[in-house]
Amino acid sequence: MAEGLDELLDEVESKFCTADPFCLGEAERCRGCGGGGGVLSADWIRAEAELHLRSTETFKKEDDLDSLINEIFEEPNFDKKPFKLKSKSSGNTSVRASIQYLGKSCSPVYLGGSTVPCGVGTTTSQRSFFLNRACDHLRCISCDFCVVSYNDYMWDKSCDYLFFRNNMPEFQKLKIKLVKKKGTRAYACQCSWRTIEELTDLQTDHQLRWICGKH
Repeated sequence: MAEGLDELLDEVESKFCTADPFCLGEAERCRGCGGGGGVLSADWIRAEAELHLRSTETFKKEDDLDSLINEIFEEPNFDKKPFKLKSKSSGNTSVRASIQYLGKSCSPVYLGGSTVPCGVGTTTSQRSFFLNRACDHLRCISCDFCVVSYNDYMWDKSCDYLFFRNNMPEFQKLKIKLVKKKGTRAYACQCSWRTIEELTDLQTDHQLRWICGKH
């Protein structure tokens, strides 16, 4: 900008401040430009030159900004090709079953002894003994604890609320009240506990506040 200003000043001075015999030696007249003599001061010339350069740069920046905006809003010329996902068939039925049950809840919810496999309980499993599944993702909505279960164990009759309140869910502390018994499954949260031997619909036990926490 400094070089452009100097060039513009030289051009202006060559036009308006040429050597004038009437101006030579009259410093006040050249500096003040007063009295209608038609001679411009150096300060006024410099100010006008700077204003002209700033205006030129501003217009240039605005032109660049307009060009940039136009480029942004121009519709890109993309090749619109359909996106296809490659699918590979798999004969692994267990994988398909896992995907099928992902995020599902038991309906109805079953409890069961150690001989009953765990999984997602459905109305279909209710009609077939071989499809019966006991829920292993139980949660208590009263104490907000996950329900733990231990195969081939039963709870000792001396268990009480304070025992589970103070020791859940640490097995090392709970095992002092667990008694070995084949075929049973011991369930417990922080406020309730049960020993189950057969497939049992959770809705039949109205005191339990357990639900399926989804698989």
